[in-house]
Amino acid sequence: MAIKHYKATTNGRRNMTGYDFSVLTTDKPEKTLLSSQKQKAGRNSQGKITVRHKGGGHKRAYRIIDFKRNKDGVVGTIKTIEYDPNRSANIALVHYEDGVKTYIIAPKGIKVGQKIESGPQADIQVGNALPLANIPVGTFVHNIELKPGKGAQLVRSAGASAQVLGQEGKYVLVKLASGEVRMILATCRATVGVVGNEQHELINKGKAGRSRWLSIRPTVRGSVMNPNDHPHGGGEGRAPIGHPSPMSPWGKPTLGLKTRKTRKKSSNLIIRERKR
Repeated sequence: MAIKHYKATTNGRRNMTGYDFSVLTTDKPEKTLLSSQKQKAGRNSQGKITVRHKGGGHKRAYRIIDFKRNKDGVVGTIKTIEYDPNRSANIALVHYEDGVKTYIIAPKGIKVGQKIESGPQADIQVGNALPLANIPVGTFVHNIELKPGKGAQLVRSAGASAQVLGQEGKYVLVKLASGEVRMILATCRATVGVVGNEQHELINKGKAGRSRWLSIRPTVRGSVMNPNDHPHGGGEGRAPIGHPSPMSPWGKPTLGLKTRKTRKKSSNLIIRERKR
């Protein structure tokens, strides 16, 4: 979507940018693919806050996305391209020949009326989903599975893509957007193309209230708190951290500390780590 700039009618509008939504073809979602979504405010099933700085925000309905793409041999037609409040990418409504309707993440360049399909026999064209073993070397893909049949877990946000580098036995080498090169089972599926709405990263919110609409609450620095609120707090004026390493509010080391388990099994599948 193209980006529009606002006139500086208020301080909040100054430098603010937004979408012009020219790519979208409708503003009414498919009702059969909606489900209710309860606000959790960063709380887990026990009611404890596990993600801080979440809460409030606009009410949303969840769009049920088909991440598995397992309707092999059935041709689908792109009917609409829509906005999804739950993700940075746009979504596309697909009508299959057998009458089934699903949502998929809209790849860059997909058009209303375009035909898509999935399965090992599908053509290498934007929007088609195939096993990684059937995708040529050098092809850019998204919506990548990590376990066959589980559904896409990698490369789903706006403008993201990964590249197929080659095949080694039952694994395929894939270079992810972070720079990491890892082996993924060749039977896992991926969708050809780059995720659309690549200008999402250029949006300037312009004001704090726009973050509140997205359920993002303010973040307060520990150094400006009192010592009973944060290990970095207290002292006269601006004080350094005063500890050997930065800490979280609960005294756990943070800011650069590696938290990945050293003996994690999937580490054997990483050929090259992501850029630091």
